[in-house]
Amino acid sequence: MSQDRGRRPTLDTIALELGVSRATVSNAYNRPDQLSAELRERIIATARRLGYPGPDPTARSLATRRSGSVAVMLCDGLSSAFSDPALSIMLDALASTVDSGDRALLLLPGVDGAGPRAQSVMRAQTDVVVAYSLVDDAPSLEAVRARKLPLVVVDEPVVPGSARVEVADETGAALAARHVVSLGHRRIGVLAFELSADGHHGPAGLDRIKTARFRVTRDRIAGYWKGLAEHGIPTDEVPLWEAPGSGREIGTIGARWLLERHPRPTALLCMSDELAIGAVRAAHDLGLAVPADVSVVGFDDTPAASWSSPPLTTVRQDLLLKGRTAGDLALRMLNGERPGPPITLGVTLVARASTAPPAAPM
Repeated sequence: MSQDRGRRPTLDTIALELGVSRATVSNAYNRPDQLSAELRERIIATARRLGYPGPDPTARSLATRRSGSVAVMLCDGLSSAFSDPALSIMLDALASTVDSGDRALLLLPGVDGAGPRAQSVMRAQTDVVVAYSLVDDAPSLEAVRARKLPLVVVDEPVVPGSARVEVADETGAALAARHVVSLGHRRIGVLAFELSADGHHGPAGLDRIKTARFRVTRDRIAGYWKGLAEHGIPTDEVPLWEAPGSGREIGTIGARWLLERHPRPTALLCMSDELAIGAVRAAHDLGLAVPADVSVVGFDDTPAASWSSPPLTTVRQDLLLKGRTAGDLALRMLNGERPGPPITLGVTLVARASTAPPAAPM
């Protein structure tokens, strides 16, 4: 039987051609174990000859209620997935974990640091959502709840009923603070992540710090304060500059402000390696040597930390393990498992050449 010219072939077309039921043809694509190998091959060969491309993926997802995708909600725009080394390493490990050949990774970009718009989440065809470092009250979280989608949180925020993998942020920040104090530093500045998703950047006082809406920023500040207070350094005398994002350029701007203060800090604690590398650049621009004039400590231990000049002292988190754990949690949630307690990954201090005792006063 030949097909009418211009008419798109369907499952019914193939069934009529072979003298089998429509359900049998459908099984060849969706439930091949229900057919003999010989019959399935005949169906596929006939479909190919007639120009049938296979079941419509949208129709299939409606029928099975599975889209085959894992959606990742980002705090910032899509470019952050490629420009932020810590995020890109984590995403690569997550993607490798969930990749089965027929599963897609859907990136939902954030807007103005507040995460994706709620309507973007409502439209997304996905089976499970991974939230990466969102602000406490991100609108997208309510959309996830409204759709009753399984949720995995990476780092922040704390969402009841979700699975979560996080890093021992407070512990890591305390290690960084203790390190510079143990070297003899007493004048210390902090280059921090954004405190709230309102676009603010610049110096941040205690009142703003107390109302911070990003958990990671809160915990790392708490860790810095703890490590400094243990050695009698008053935290209200520690200048803090708030950076919207974690890039090198904003790190350079913030570090310049810190290093132009009087008295000048002899050590900078930075919440990411990228901010720290920007801080090293600011020091060089001001004619200061690292670490002779100012010590710099980062956080993450991305590859750039070891090849920067000088190699960067930093707090190491296992970004690959974090991504693999997030992917494993997503797969478990897809299989109907209930979320367990949060998984907290440990950190270590990696001392390199960007820190040293402060220079003796002239």
